[in-house]
Amino acid sequence: MKPDILYFGHFPDATVAELHRRYNVHHYFNQPRPEDIPDALASRIRGVATEANRGLSRAVLDRLPNLEAVSVFGVGLDLVDVKAIQERGLPLGNTPDIIGPEVADLAIGLMLASARQIIFADHYARSGDWAKKGPIPFGRSVANKTCGVIGLGGIGRAIADRAVAFRMTVLYNATREKKDVPYEYVGDVVELARRSDYLMVACKGGPETRHLVSRAVIDALGPAGTLINVARGTVVDEEALIDALANKRLGWAALDVFEKEPDFDKRLLDFPNVIVQPHHGTAALETRVAMGELMIDNLAAGLEKRPLKTPVKA
Repeated sequence: MKPDILYFGHFPDATVAELHRRYNVHHYFNQPRPEDIPDALASRIRGVATEANRGLSRAVLDRLPNLEAVSVFGVGLDLVDVKAIQERGLPLGNTPDIIGPEVADLAIGLMLASARQIIFADHYARSGDWAKKGPIPFGRSVANKTCGVIGLGGIGRAIADRAVAFRMTVLYNATREKKDVPYEYVGDVVELARRSDYLMVACKGGPETRHLVSRAVIDALGPAGTLINVARGTVVDEEALIDALANKRLGWAALDVFEKEPDFDKRLLDFPNVIVQPHHGTAALETRVAMGELMIDNLAAGLEKRPLKTPVKA
């Protein structure tokens, strides 16, 4: 008989089809409340596959007494109770390495869209303003500017490497200096912001990085600086960001993530110098399909008592 599994979130059609081929699948778009999982079903569940943005709570874990493996679609674990999973001795996998280049492409795209006013220019041409008013106001160059990167994991390193191709100087901040990279390490994030023209947020989320991009960091970036966040909304103090934008202490912002999603703070829409996106850093079909394949490989390995391809380390 096929094992029963739960999956939370929205996966590519190919991933869903493969899950159905291998397992008896029970789907919730969002992570359910424990009481929403019927008793008879809860006792049969052997595996959970969840989007990183849906997570997995201790309460739901406690509802699944016969759970054998957890596999995360994505890399972020701030909504996954890793400690509770490890306390039960369950194998846990995620999908690192695959997403770095894709998220980095979006980060660079947001930088260019902000600097070269791509979204504004599209509206300007469509509205007829080009014909009525002539050329658009000048944008900004990225060449010969400084790109500061907060977090130099897979995503941050891919951003840094791409920035070099645009003839930018790259600085970075991370939990520790990395000896195998050609970029300058800046140990203080305020100093990193002060030295940056474009500040990329690419670190992990969770309590340890909450509001790492503080009022002091935003003010150090200043009215000529651009903040780009493709990490987690919680890393940026959103109230401080909105205040800085309202008082022209920050030049520009381009955001793929927010403190509250998807119902983000609509005050951000009041600023023409802000670009907003619907948290879609990995949302390219090829990347999502590859993530789905790895997620299923990890889930299958866990259920079959084999080593996971990409286990989350304790």
